[in-house]
Amino acid sequence: MDLGLKGLRTIVSGSTKGIGRAIAETLAAEGAHVAICARQATEVDETVTALRRHGVTAVGRALDVRDAAALQAWVTASAQELGGLDIVIANVSALAISNDEESWYKEFEVDMMHTVRMVNAALPYLSQSAHAAIVTVSSVSGREVDFAAGPYGTLKAALIHYTQGLAYQWAGKGIRANTISPGNTYFPGGVWEQIEHGNPQLFKDALALNPTGRMGTPQEMANAAVFLASPAASFVTGTNLVVDGALTRGVQL
Repeated sequence: MDLGLKGLRTIVSGSTKGIGRAIAETLAAEGAHVAICARQATEVDETVTALRRHGVTAVGRALDVRDAAALQAWVTASAQELGGLDIVIANVSALAISNDEESWYKEFEVDMMHTVRMVNAALPYLSQSAHAAIVTVSSVSGREVDFAAGPYGTLKAALIHYTQGLAYQWAGKGIRANTISPGNTYFPGGVWEQIEHGNPQLFKDALALNPTGRMGTPQEMANAAVFLASPAASFVTGTNLVVDGALTRGVQL
């Protein structure tokens, strides 16, 4: 299937590793131009170089998404460098699960407010696009109470609500908004590899919960996100696409 992404201008936060990196690579492979950000400048530079091998325009900037001014400046600069924006994918997470005030604030600032600020900064450009789409990255922890209940699960649930609100508010302007909710996703250097070595019992218990017998890959999550962002999903808006290998068992109404 041709997703219709060739030549579209996309921006992805937290995109030098894991799910974000897979999303950026998949967009570039489909012919979309990509702007990325992450905290480490060397990782940003390496990723930009890799993306350009697909023959597309790729730009990047090192920043902390909690810095509102830096985040807005990145969105604005990216739109200028790419000649506009068609697709916004907010991917960064604090992964804060401890039930202390610092974790609550961190999860709010990183997961929630980085998404809100990124979308707000991009909306003037999206309103000029014929293929405008927003994708936010939540989690299965946002729809079920699990070991990450607390700041992480609560704010991931809030992201789903926020995104469905965007879908309703902007549908008349031709701007779509959807969420993906990944299940446990394993990749080298990721949180589940750390848990595998640091807390093997938790890793074993988490793996046993999935009837597929495995965790997902960043590419499997990216495939879902990129589809929702693409013109191929032109009548899909306001949905939360769960990508978890049947990990969650609750009915999504």
